Amino acid sequence: MFIRISIIAALLSVAPQSHAEIGVELVAKGFERPIWAGVPKGVTDKMWVVEQAGQVWIVDLKTGERDKEPFLDIRGDVSRKGNEEGLLGLAFASDFLNSGRYYVNYTDDTKEMLTRIVRFTSNDKKTTDPKSGEVIMKYPSVYRNHNGGWLGFGPDNMLYIANGDGGSGNDPENHGQLLESYLGKILRIDVSPETGYTVPADNPFVKDKSAKPEIWAYGLRNPWRCSFDRKTDDFWIGDVGQNQWEEINYMPHVKGAGANYGWRLREGNKETPQKGTGGPMPKGAVDPVYVYNHGNKDNEGLSVTGGYVYRGKIEELQGRYVFADYQNPRIWSFVLGNGKATDFQDHTKALQPDGGRINLIPSFAEDDGGELYIVDMTGPIYRIVER
Repeated sequence: MFIRISIIAALLSVAPQSHAEIGVELVAKGFERPIWAGVPKGVTDKMWVVEQAGQVWIVDLKTGERDKEPFLDIRGDVSRKGNEEGLLGLAFASDFLNSGRYYVNYTDDTKEMLTRIVRFTSNDKKTTDPKSGEVIMKYPSVYRNHNGGWLGFGPDNMLYIANGDGGSGNDPENHGQLLESYLGKILRIDVSPETGYTVPADNPFVKDKSAKPEIWAYGLRNPWRCSFDRKTDDFWIGDVGQNQWEEINYMPHVKGAGANYGWRLREGNKETPQKGTGGPMPKGAVDPVYVYNHGNKDNEGLSVTGGYVYRGKIEELQGRYVFADYQNPRIWSFVLGNGKATDFQDHTKALQPDGGRINLIPSFAEDDGGELYIVDMTGPIYRIVER
């Protein structure tokens, strides 16, 4: 009997314990409308924070202090006439620590309302001459919203660019479905040349004379924050809906060429109700893996912010796609199973700072170790931690 009890006690002593709770800790604060944050490959102690008006700051992740001078200041070139305009995205070349090359996406301060994709080179990796930028792409919008703005390097080292449909309601010029337009698309270009760019030979519409050869995927309304899973290389898109549905789109690695995500015919996984706009699902179109309704309930929202598949050290979040809603600031996650979202969880209550709350979430950030951060447009940056 004593031996049996001892064995049971020993087993209990090594039995798995319940997971620790997750929470957030403040990393830095005091930014003016921070809209994106991230790090170059190989950097573990700093983070770059983008302000919508046109400045980029380097922050020490241990102290929360920012450098005295901005890494980049192009406020004179950036338009903020519309609420959704501005400096909207940044992507570091994989060899940034050697080359100093990086790319930004912004709406310029001209009557044409141009989106500009600009390559900069920082010689000291701390500052950038704002006059040194090379515009590698520029194209007009139609209205002052739905600019998308994300750009990032894929596992193939190609630069991917997410564009909204040009604005207004119901995509009045049908940019989402028109292959002769850059708008409502994911573009894919090769920026390895010393200047300019080339179109990858395996882009899906290279041989279609009526299509823009840079197009990789289409049928998007306003893709707001995309990401590649650092483990599987799968591609994720948060696409902002119109009147009823917000959606998360997913594409397995090497499966995304030529994908049609359905807009303007479809909002979420439903036909767009506007007469003359909506329609049946196009042949070969891809439905979202998750949709949620408009509203202010715990599982509802008004404007999706795409996130990341978590690949850090917190066991509870491992392999979960973490995302948020911007206007109803909630933070959720799910696990992808058989092409659909499963095990949906609401982390909003757990991921609130002591004595305060996270307000507007325009972006998440991922560091070199796969840990996630939350950008609050009212000024602070938080790190998701295990308590």
